Amino acid sequence: METSKNLSVLIAGPAGAGIFSSSVTLGKMFLRHGLNVFITNEYPSLIRGGHQWAQVRASLEETVFSHQKKVDIVLALDKPSIEKHTASLKTNGIIICDEEDASSLAKNNVQIRAFPLRKIIKEMNAPSVAINSIGLGIIVGILNGNIEIAEKLYDEQFRGKKETADLNKQLFKMGYEYGKELSNSFQGYKLPQQAIYSGKEKRLLIDGNTAVALGALSAGLTFFASYPMTPASPILHFLAEIQKEVGIVVFQPESEIAAINMAIGAAYAGARSMVATSGGGFSLMVEALGQAAMTETPILIVEVQRPGPSTGLPTHTAQGDLRFVIHASQGEFPRVVLAPGDPYQAYVLANRGLNIAWKYQVPVILLSDKYLGESYWTVPDFPELGIEEPKISRENVGGFFPRYKITEDGVSPLVFPGTPGSLVYANTSEHDEYGFGTIEPSKVKEMQDKRLRKYRLLREEAEKHGIETIGDGDIVVVTWGSTKQVVLEALKGVSGVKLVQVIWMEPFPKNKLLSEIKDKRLLVIENNSTGQLASLIRENLFREPDGLLLKYDGRQFFPEDIQLWINSYLER
Repeated sequence: METSKNLSVLIAGPAGAGIFSSSVTLGKMFLRHGLNVFITNEYPSLIRGGHQWAQVRASLEETVFSHQKKVDIVLALDKPSIEKHTASLKTNGIIICDEEDASSLAKNNVQIRAFPLRKIIKEMNAPSVAINSIGLGIIVGILNGNIEIAEKLYDEQFRGKKETADLNKQLFKMGYEYGKELSNSFQGYKLPQQAIYSGKEKRLLIDGNTAVALGALSAGLTFFASYPMTPASPILHFLAEIQKEVGIVVFQPESEIAAINMAIGAAYAGARSMVATSGGGFSLMVEALGQAAMTETPILIVEVQRPGPSTGLPTHTAQGDLRFVIHASQGEFPRVVLAPGDPYQAYVLANRGLNIAWKYQVPVILLSDKYLGESYWTVPDFPELGIEEPKISRENVGGFFPRYKITEDGVSPLVFPGTPGSLVYANTSEHDEYGFGTIEPSKVKEMQDKRLRKYRLLREEAEKHGIETIGDGDIVVVTWGSTKQVVLEALKGVSGVKLVQVIWMEPFPKNKLLSEIKDKRLLVIENNSTGQLASLIRENLFREPDGLLLKYDGRQFFPEDIQLWINSYLER
């Protein structure tokens, strides 16, 4: 991969040192210089303490899809960070640290640049977390960036807090002057001052979790319930912060079981509802998933994956829940499982998922992962997406309404409690058209057939929208979720390879996928230990992959490793 066309910075230190907020601030500075930006992070599952890091990549010449192994600059906010990340430096890379941390850590062939960071903070009577502003100033100075961009950003970031903004701008400027002294000696990527972002391009620097929330809002979300669970919690935090502004109800109940039951109840009453959780929380929601299916109540469930089983690795990433969500709950019923691979898709599929739930009256599961949920990408401004009107009846029947009316497409007219002249009865046991319980064999079969007839139209949608194809070649790499982004990074400069991302996991777009892989060498890459997408391909297409690359240590792939693996097949 070309490294001269992009820049990579790693910020590392202890928990509570402002690592993540600083990485986003730096990413916004790069964005306003006109660059494409990507940010990811790693942190332990600890309330206090532990080592954290965030990597910020940027490029003017190309789209940046993922992290990489080597970085140009490390901002180390404590001594352990120097020790941990020295090996991550490129040949001409620089470590920036406090002079106290560097005193006993001089290393051969490593450029360590030490500054009196903590001394400055003490003299300025500034909070310890403000050390990041000095560090960011040094970085932007080394890169010969535009200081006015940073100053304007701090004013926006601390709007209404002039003293705080002025302090951070002052600290940044001090760091910037230090960095300028090193600018000529730094041989890496420099910021292009002539390409300053004007805002007219309407680009976003956004994480997958926020994109999901915005997509659901665009589809008319009015009720959201969630019990905090990493890495899905940011969806709750974001929606709770803006709920009054956008006019929705956001509620944190006592458990995941309560959250999904509240959402189902709200949807029964006519509110477009969503819940968000991770694998452990979804495990608790499984019985209610069946309830939504039997009562044909629309609901969107966001499942942001992390490694399991049990508590697993709460703050890391994985793609191990695919089979679980496809088969969760007892019995047979139609469901939809969608898997976005980037924030733009997360926005579009959250909108589409909520609309599908109401159009077909089925549970829809949006399957994300930690890497997608908590990483940031530069994406085009989101389009305006609307609300698809479901099949709603306002008929006055003067009694019980046939809520589960037998229809050709399996979708019965919706009616909500409070509709004049209609009584609405929902039943989690098998029932007739009016919702009254039944064990009559013919009625049981009739109702099951009705629900399953929804699959015909859902399969048509899956075949139409179920995959995304990029490039062309005799080798086809099939992947899903956020792994798509790392594969795209790996494929830079590689020819003769087609990338296929499976987006609809259930129903599975088997005919469309078959047309893309027919008579091609098939490689599958995914972030789990058993090859769950590969097993779906085997089940639906009777096709074994010619190569299968798996990773399941709680981390997303490095693009360098994927590129080496793909090249080994190109050379055969």
